[in-house]
Amino acid sequence: MSSFAERCGAADAARTGACEAALALLEQRGLERVRIGWCDTHGVLRGKTLMASALESALRDGVTMVSTILLKDTSDRTAYRVFDAHEANALPGFRFANNLVLLPDPQSLRELPWAEGTGWLRAEAWFDDGAPVPHDTRRILRAALDRLAQAGFGLVCGLEVEFHVYRIVDEARDPSLDPQRAAWPGEPPAVTMIHPGYNLLAENWADLADEPLAIVQRAAQELGLPLRSLEIELGPSQVEAVFDATDALTAADQMVLFRNGVRQALRRAGYHASFVCRPPFPSAMASGWHLHQSLVERASGRNAFVRATPPAGARAGDARATLSDVGAHWLGGLLAHGRGMAALCTPTVNGFGRFRPNAMAPHSVTWGRDNRGAMLRVLGACGDAATRIENRIGEPMANPYLYIAAQVHAGLDGLARALDPGRETDAPYAASAASLPASLGEGLDALAADEALVRGFSPAVVDWYARVKRAELARHDAAEDREAWQAREYFGRF
Repeated sequence: MSSFAERCGAADAARTGACEAALALLEQRGLERVRIGWCDTHGVLRGKTLMASALESALRDGVTMVSTILLKDTSDRTAYRVFDAHEANALPGFRFANNLVLLPDPQSLRELPWAEGTGWLRAEAWFDDGAPVPHDTRRILRAALDRLAQAGFGLVCGLEVEFHVYRIVDEARDPSLDPQRAAWPGEPPAVTMIHPGYNLLAENWADLADEPLAIVQRAAQELGLPLRSLEIELGPSQVEAVFDATDALTAADQMVLFRNGVRQALRRAGYHASFVCRPPFPSAMASGWHLHQSLVERASGRNAFVRATPPAGARAGDARATLSDVGAHWLGGLLAHGRGMAALCTPTVNGFGRFRPNAMAPHSVTWGRDNRGAMLRVLGACGDAATRIENRIGEPMANPYLYIAAQVHAGLDGLARALDPGRETDAPYAASAASLPASLGEGLDALAADEALVRGFSPAVVDWYARVKRAELARHDAAEDREAWQAREYFGRF
């Protein structure tokens, strides 16, 4: 009988060699167990831990997983009534909480530095008949990048991720682990800060926070992530991690590993890391995830955003004074779909509170040259190989695959229609500019109305994503204490 890898078309000579190499490395390193990790709708790793002896069969035939994992909101409640025959039929492949199959990628094997004797493998989801699950978010990004490749380009991304790290006050009396207080979702841990804040890039605060920052550094570097710097942000207990640029799919994979890995490594040492935009404390500062991006020509490897010299007649404030025609049209696409992509880049109730004037965060759909108040910040100059666009709309809880895929579909529409981004803003918080959505509900409405994004992701994927997020939104709106709801829903879990 053929293996599952063969039935789903994933088996070839390269995979066979990679499987053999993974099994050899497992034995060489003396690993006793292997986590099979899959990224869910919210960017969180799920999966199963196998004993080392079970890995060979898992590489051949996969590991089963209940399909409702793909239908969960941020509280882990299922947003679809899968035992209702009529409703289940509207979402083919998920009826009665059936099984999906996770097929691990043998090339992704690595040893977890904080978990002795433990390996890790990334997996993608398949239906049990060998058909790909179209709602697997990594597969969604790969499909977007395939579209981009057909246009002759690849996407390079650099990550700047702000987040908060706290010290757990008393691990033995942690309310999140008290069985008498267990709830769904449970209480967050009781914490204190690792630095007082309000002293941006202060070396004294970096030294004060040296222990947890060293844990973050070691976890990232030992996972093979291209960490460039760790910095003290403005907010109390807030930090930022900056990574070298790489291809878009690798960058998304790295964000998933970083976010999940540092939370695990820090928790073992008595710290709580949270990637929620705004933690539930009066003086907390909102965190953003700034996504730097540029296109590369597949034929030459050249940065397609670079312009050699300004075109004749270009004026200060014109996009083409800095960007190539390709870069300007890509920028135009990001602007045209800024409102539509908001719910994919900022997918929580909590995150939309960040879009406020004069807060070093975007409030309107604007672009500017080296302007941190604009949604899109253009960096570089004629002849500068590092010329790029920074999208400042994202929050650190965003699913990396969906966030980046939104850039691709928006940018491709800009290229296809040769969209003009107009002149840069010199007043990013002016009332005359088109505002970003003010809430998650408004963002979901904007996504549903954005024909190019719906077409790019597919109506089925957009409907599924909106259904999951609206379930989260409905529970928030029904909560008696919405601040307490956000503390349980986001801060303790993400």
